[in-house]
Amino acid sequence: MNLHSRRGFLSAALVLSASALGGTACRHSVRFAASRRRLFFTSQGKTGLIASDGSGLRYLEFNVPNQATWQPTGFFKDGRRVLMLSMEPRRDGPGRPFEQYYTQTPTHIWIHDLDTGSLEEVATRDRMAVFYTPQLLINDHRILMQVAKKGSGQIYSMNLDGSDAREFTRAGEGFPYGLSLSPDGQRVAFHLATGGGYQVWVSDLEGGNKRQVAARPGHIYFAPTWAPNGDWLAFQDCEPAKDPGHDWSDVCVCRPDGSEFRSVTQGAAMWFGATYGDAEHRGGGSNVVQWTREGRLLFPRRLPDSKVAWEYQPQRPDTDHFNRDFKPELARGGTHICRIDPRGGDWEALTPPAPGVWDFRSSPSGRGDQIVFCRAATGGRPSLWVMNESGGSPRELTRGIDGLGVDHPRWLPS
Repeated sequence: MNLHSRRGFLSAALVLSASALGGTACRHSVRFAASRRRLFFTSQGKTGLIASDGSGLRYLEFNVPNQATWQPTGFFKDGRRVLMLSMEPRRDGPGRPFEQYYTQTPTHIWIHDLDTGSLEEVATRDRMAVFYTPQLLINDHRILMQVAKKGSGQIYSMNLDGSDAREFTRAGEGFPYGLSLSPDGQRVAFHLATGGGYQVWVSDLEGGNKRQVAARPGHIYFAPTWAPNGDWLAFQDCEPAKDPGHDWSDVCVCRPDGSEFRSVTQGAAMWFGATYGDAEHRGGGSNVVQWTREGRLLFPRRLPDSKVAWEYQPQRPDTDHFNRDFKPELARGGTHICRIDPRGGDWEALTPPAPGVWDFRSSPSGRGDQIVFCRAATGGRPSLWVMNESGGSPRELTRGIDGLGVDHPRWLPS
């Protein structure tokens, strides 16, 4: 399992610490006025909720024993219920490689109601392995689940209770993740991590009628996402031989049948494997290109010749899912949020290009009138920001618990 196969487990993770006080209910019932947009984010191992005007800040704590981390993994259409993933403590000894312990750690899947505080465990019937991770909610009753056995990942379509599991991908095809549901709810795009690179595929909801739409040896085609009209896919292209830490990538688009493939950016213009923080409080995870409602793309654009403060170390085994050394004295440049037209490549800056400032994790609200993003100084801890769709009125919402940083914002459904 290579670097991004391992990173894929956590690339969108919103991890929070669980309390081990017993019981199965969330201590805090969270209620917001329907007119206020809500966001999940993570800070110091906990998941927070906040409104886009900065009000209603809360952190979720669950009374479930023996759960080390929790993360939201999908939303139901009612905007009230969220699918949560929890993990028990690591099943390894100190210093062992990531792939030798991670998939041996038992996971649990839950439905949490943000209004009532209820927490119900699901995916317990006919369990095939200790390690399940939700990949995509197809509807309120069925899910695509990653099942990892002996270090190999496979996607199954199953009912929410775990029954009626059917193979979506086949064993040995590659390591699948990064699933995206088409706007009409009839197709799934995903990437497969293989020994020769990462490939983008499209299939129906049960994994049939598969079509390979992007593949090239030595390239990582990562995280396909559907355009709002369903006519295009956007994803990233990274060349690991040139960039073993996967720091940078380019934005690509193609039709769902693989035609009209083209690179929208050149020169590894997008910040891909975002890393941040200081020697005491570090973090990271993959950035993903995002569509706007108007069919343009949001991405964190690299200032020329930028270099991150956390330098990847390819010569040593990865035992911490990070494998980097802190070298802020060698860092330079930064990133800023841009919006690009995939048809002609015209782009506009939404946040200013400022050396020493690293903007990332941009995502538009469901209504398209607001954009959330994270901002960090070189070697610093990120805070949570929101701005309007034109880049105006940027404002900081929170710096997280004790000011120690924020990451992985996600809009809840309107």
